[in-house]
Formats: sequence, C-alpha cells, structure tokens
Amino acid sequence: MNIDLSPALQRIHSLTRGFIASLPNLFLAVIVFVMFLLGAILIKKVVAKIVQRRARTWTGGLALGRISQGVVILLGLLVALSVASPTFKPADVVQLLGIGSVAIGFAFRDIFQNFLAGILLLLTRPFRIGDQIVMGNFEGTVEDIQTRATFIRTYDGRRVVIPNTNLFTNSVTVNTAFDKRRVEYDFGIGYSDDIESAKSIILECIRSQDEVLQDPPPDVIVVALGTYNVNIRARWWIQPPKRSEFSETRDKILADVKRRLFENGIDLPFPIQHILFHDQTEETDGDRLQQREGWPAGTGKIPKPSRIADSILLAGAREAKPDPRS
Repeated sequence: MNIDLSPALQRIHSLTRGFIASLPNLFLAVIVFVMFLLGAILIKKVVAKIVQRRARTWTGGLALGRISQGVVILLGLLVALSVASPTFKPADVVQLLGIGSVAIGFAFRDIFQNFLAGILLLLTRPFRIGDQIVMGNFEGTVEDIQTRATFIRTYDGRRVVIPNTNLFTNSVTVNTAFDKRRVEYDFGIGYSDDIESAKSIILECIRSQDEVLQDPPPDVIVVALGTYNVNIRARWWIQPPKRSEFSETRDKILADVKRRLFENGIDLPFPIQHILFHDQTEETDGDRLQQREGWPAGTGKIPKPSRIADSILLAGAREAKPDPRS
C-alpha cells in the first residue's frame, strides 16, 4: 500500500517558509515590546516621583506609577502584535472586549469596586501605612495598602484583611492622624469628700508623669452628680498618640491616683445593694397604706400572722402530729 505524503510535505514546507518569512517581523515585534517595557519602567518612576513631589504622598505616587506602567505595557503588547502579524488589528480586541464586557463586569464587579476604592484610598490618603485605625470591630496598625484590600495588624498579633470598599464607604477612626491625642478618665468620689482636694490630688498625679504633655495643660472637672458618687473627669494629652503610650500612661496615672486618694482619706465608692427578705405573713400584707418593705419598724410590736399564715401553720402542725392509731 503506497501512501502519498507529498501534500503533507508541501504543507510543512509552506509553513516553514512562512515562519522564516515572518522572522523579521517577530524579531521587530520583540524589540518593540522590550522598548515599551523599558519605557513603562521609566514612566512608572517618573510618575511616582512627580506625584510624591507635588502631592507629598508616597502611596499615591506608587499607585499611579503602577497604573501608568500597566497601561504602557498593554499598549506595547498591542503594537507588538500588530507588527508581528500585519493582519492583526487592535480594533478586533476592543470589539471582543466590548462583547464580553457585560459578563466580565458582573463576574468581577467586587474586584473592580475594591480596585477603584484602593486607588482612591491611595490618592486621598485618609490614613497611611503605619497609622493605627479602628474600623468596625477591628483595630490595629496599617501594614500595607494594596489595590484590592488593606492589611492591618491587631495589637494581639493577628492580621486582618479588609476590602478597600469597606474602608472607603464606612467610617474609619484614625488614632494617629495627629501628633497629639487626648486621654480622659472619670473618677468617682464620695459626696462627703472635698471636691477641690480630690481635684488637686488627681491633677498632681497627672502632672507628675513624664509622658503627659504640659501644653495643652491637663485639667480636672466635675461632670456629673451620680447616684452614689461625684464624677470627676481627668483629661490629659500624650505624644505620640499610639496605643502603647496611651495604655502605659493611663496605667501609671490610675494606680497613682488610687493610692494618693486613699492616703488622703478620700473615698472611691462603689454601688452597694441591700436585699431585704419579706416572708409575706404579716396581718397587714396587701394593705398599701400599712405594708412595709423589709423588717418591721422598731416599735417592739410584732404584727399578727395573717389567716393564710395560720392555715399554713395549722396544716404543718397536723402533718407533724403522730397518728395515735400507729
């Protein structure tokens, strides 16, 4: 059986000649793409420096530099494909993307939202890397701001990844946005204690701490008359406004205030509850004019038991009485 391989050989020969003929175009396309790639790297650095110099934002310059680099690389890829294959038209790619844009938009909607939110966060700079923020139930230090999510490190050593859309559309507290931070705490003293003496002692304890700033000066004010104490609010400023300094300074001040107030005979009262048991067996039970809560007043006269109590006592006596027939 004879097999004619001439058509296959002619096809291979034709493909080989076509590939050899397209080698100059491929070589030129590679050169063009490499030029665009080098230009993208240069543009990224230039854009980042310009943004950092004018807007004074490192993260914003980095974001715009990356976007510029990606756009130039994409443009270079389209130009290189056009050079390598003269029949290729960028309009065909644009048309193809236009047909599938709806499906792609629904599939990657969350990704696009987080990407745009990340770009806006990097440009507007509501917080920066190293800031301590509070978002919902999460609080920690910002480690990185990416185009999709922001990474924060909590104070107990855990990493939380928050989508940028949540950070951009919800309220975020930035504890380190300014150089100084005010700390306040309420102390409660007894009504019989001298308010001015207590305020003076608390103020001395605050001023004695080196971490407390003297400008703005600390102050102590009365804020409320509680049910069992007089509430005095102490306010002071610290720098830097980080969580560690906040906790350490407050710990020293609270311990010192407690010790000094006790040494000067000033009480720190706490709520006390008295529970009075009433057996509901008095003759006046149910009479709102004579009914009393707690034990009878000191008249020395014990109220007579009610009829219900008599019945209960009589039934108890019958049960306790032995049966003579037994």
